[in-house]
Amino acid sequence: MNATFADIHAAADFIGPGAVEVPLYQTEIFDICRRSSPFGQRIKQVPATGHPSRFFEEVAIPNPGTAGFMDPRSIAPAVVTPNRAEKSVPLKAIVAQINYNLFDIELGQQQKQFAYLQAKDLVDTVSGVMVTHDVALWNGNDTSLSAPTTTQYMGCAAQIAAGGNSVTVSTSMKIVDTIKTTVAQMVASNGYYVRPSAIYANPVLLDLIDQEMKSEYNVVLNSDQITGGFRVKMLSTQAGDLPLIPDWSLADSGTPGSGTATLPAYIVTEDLIEYHWLGDPAPRIFQLGLPNSLTHQYVAVKFGAPVVKGANYAHYQVLVQR
Repeated sequence: MNATFADIHAAADFIGPGAVEVPLYQTEIFDICRRSSPFGQRIKQVPATGHPSRFFEEVAIPNPGTAGFMDPRSIAPAVVTPNRAEKSVPLKAIVAQINYNLFDIELGQQQKQFAYLQAKDLVDTVSGVMVTHDVALWNGNDTSLSAPTTTQYMGCAAQIAAGGNSVTVSTSMKIVDTIKTTVAQMVASNGYYVRPSAIYANPVLLDLIDQEMKSEYNVVLNSDQITGGFRVKMLSTQAGDLPLIPDWSLADSGTPGSGTATLPAYIVTEDLIEYHWLGDPAPRIFQLGLPNSLTHQYVAVKFGAPVVKGANYAHYQVLVQR
């Protein structure tokens, strides 16, 4: 076997009398890449019961129509039966792998210029898993919980839409009035105790809501802190002041202002949205052995899936046309 040397090029910025200028870089890499969304942080994280993860839902109290007043001297009660449904959510896997070449690792250690780079790249790999997770929480393309059709989650947007609660705000309708009326209808349910806790939408739609409040009602929305250092506008409704939470993963279709754009918003009861995890709610890192190429291999893995409980009564989809 013949050993060969790789051709490694180097260049100076300037060579002159009394001066040799070589390239130097800041030791910190500029990085403001998006890494998480508030939705995944605010919903419940619960351990899965298995694969699929199963639970029961009380559909209604036992036959309320059969309970009634009766002659106290001639009691003949009607027999009632529980109204429960078995539900399940299949677990899914998100994985990512990063390889470190031994030569590059030792070169970086000897240069001592980016000493933290290996750790940063590993953290970025985990962040990539979480970004994929956050996007799929809303937009996963599976179409069924009972009979999975893809390897992705069935997104919460699809689960809410499948529940049948959806309203369209045409270009001639007021966005705020429609949202407030929808919340009032949810709270007024005579079969379920519904208390929505937040409204999620793309920042573009939330800006339109803010503009409408100022121009139509001369009202400036209050703000409140929902997580550490993160403040959002609040909308007064029959369920109280609901936070208007911007979520970049809720994409708009079309160009707002063209009359053909659709901007979705979701009125949700966050306590009834769960992420069923297996092993650990956070991604886990597994280090593999060194292959013949002398490469360190790390694999990030996350097992789980989201489920929207009460999709047909505790949540609502609002499609705004603008």
